[in-house]
Amino acid sequence: MPRFDVDALRAEFPALAREQDGQPVAFLDGPGGTQVPQRVIDAVVSYYRDSNANAGGAFTTSQRSDAIVGEAHAAVADFLGAVSPDEIKFGQNMSSLSLHLGRSIGATLGPGDEIVVTTLDHEANVSTWRAMAADRGLTVHTVDIDPTDVTLDLEDLESKLSSRTKLVAVGYASNAVGTVNPVRDIVARAHEVGALTFVDAVAYAPHGPIDVQALDTDFLACSAYKWFGPHVGVLYGKSGVLDSLPVFKVRPAHDRWETGTQSFEAIAGTLAATDYLRDVGRDYGDVAEAPGAADASERRRELVAAMVAIAVYERDLVGRLIAGLEAIRGVTIHGIADPARFASRVPTVSVSIAGMAPRAAAEALARDGIYAWDGDFYATGLIERLGKADVGGILRLGLVHYNTAGEVDRTLDSLGRIAAGS
Repeated sequence: MPRFDVDALRAEFPALAREQDGQPVAFLDGPGGTQVPQRVIDAVVSYYRDSNANAGGAFTTSQRSDAIVGEAHAAVADFLGAVSPDEIKFGQNMSSLSLHLGRSIGATLGPGDEIVVTTLDHEANVSTWRAMAADRGLTVHTVDIDPTDVTLDLEDLESKLSSRTKLVAVGYASNAVGTVNPVRDIVARAHEVGALTFVDAVAYAPHGPIDVQALDTDFLACSAYKWFGPHVGVLYGKSGVLDSLPVFKVRPAHDRWETGTQSFEAIAGTLAATDYLRDVGRDYGDVAEAPGAADASERRRELVAAMVAIAVYERDLVGRLIAGLEAIRGVTIHGIADPARFASRVPTVSVSIAGMAPRAAAEALARDGIYAWDGDFYATGLIERLGKADVGGILRLGLVHYNTAGEVDRTLDSLGRIAAGS
């Protein structure tokens, strides 16, 4: 595999040239939304200039728009490993798509039916289903975590599955602490009891390849703005399951799930984001040996190669960060810190600093030109379970593939001074 040239890739992201007080800004806010390459910006601008029209028209700009949107569906289908572009649905964001889907699934359920959610998840994959359950008189079971390493308690999950379970909603990776769940095994166990599965892949998608066919999940959602694209949400659904559900839409809508006029300019930018990742795969991955994609399209092979190369680079980067954090007195890491288990986490690392509120730590980092998030990141149940809700949550350091070892070292140096003065 060719050497991962992070400097060459960073040159594609205009925002990464930003400076504060004469030094480059370090963007460690990726889990809240990544920066975008110039080609994504260009695609959005080009859409407005050359293709700005509603769908289905008899004239050139509408036809251009329809072609871009169609190609974007195909590209995201390749990104996720879907059978068909028809299994990809765009929407405002993952939360809105989940609420829309939840209403449809809920219409098929009633009292006596059960759903399973987890403590580890973002609220979009918890509150959505709780709201649906309240409407339909369903029972909700919540899978607990092992607080020592902030992983799902799989024995607890097993105890909550039964013939009454109709839906299991689980995250691919925790947006708060980076834990990667054994999603394929969870999906298989849910299917054994006849339940549908919904996977929130928002926090995983920037960090590794996704294969919805191998996972066998019924639904999976992610957000393009977390993987170097614009603010738009993506829903994958097995075609047979999507077709079987009732939908809530206006009568003439061209698609059963994409209700109303979409953000076509954002969809154009999403297509450009997949093109960027294809280049990453061609330049730094092993396209010929892309795992699980031997018989796939060229684009799918390139995208898988990109995400494998990204995962390898990020694993070294997060190892450097965690090793440095463990050496700072007063810093507690929430989540997996054993290098032998780094395949079970993404490079999203959250910490607490003794004697300092997370917001104060984030503000201190920001003064040093390091941008990081604090709070609960909508992983509200998890932060409550960790006992951190009353102290303002935790401090989150989110790495992606455009971050560098130098930025990690700057962050560690700054945190060392912050912790010493706390």
